[in-house]
Amino acid sequence: MATIAFNKRAIFDYDLTDHFEAGLMLTGAEVKSIKTGHISLKGSFVTMHETELFLTNANIPPYPFAKTALSYDPTRSRKLLVKKSEIRSLIGKLHAKGLTLVPLRVYTKKRLIKLEFAIGRGKKAFDKRSDLAKKESKRNIQRALKSQ
Repeated sequence: MATIAFNKRAIFDYDLTDHFEAGLMLTGAEVKSIKTGHISLKGSFVTMHETELFLTNANIPPYPFAKTALSYDPTRSRKLLVKKSEIRSLIGKLHAKGLTLVPLRVYTKKRLIKLEFAIGRGKKAFDKRSDLAKKESKRNIQRALKSQ
């Protein structure tokens, strides 16, 4: 499983709980573009319409060697392929206030392109500061142990 894109901000901005895996419904040129590493999850999110999930605002630039239409939108919504039972459980979990679906990474599994997303609750500023302080103290401990 080679990771193609990773959303670093998601870990910093959200408390993540349950992780899920989904396939992406893409065009052929988008698949080529992703496999060459041209995808950005920055500012993207997963939305639910009726009983379907969509990856919204993920930027996949057009593959330069493919003949794409002039009306190609690199940030269009792409359908996620998830089992109905997982969607039903997600609907139940998302009714709690403040929860959202956050895309974490895009990777290949054999020849398929998969998206890992999680249920997240937005962190407050003081939560982020405490996480940074913990990270810094852990880093200082590792430095001290390494120098001995």
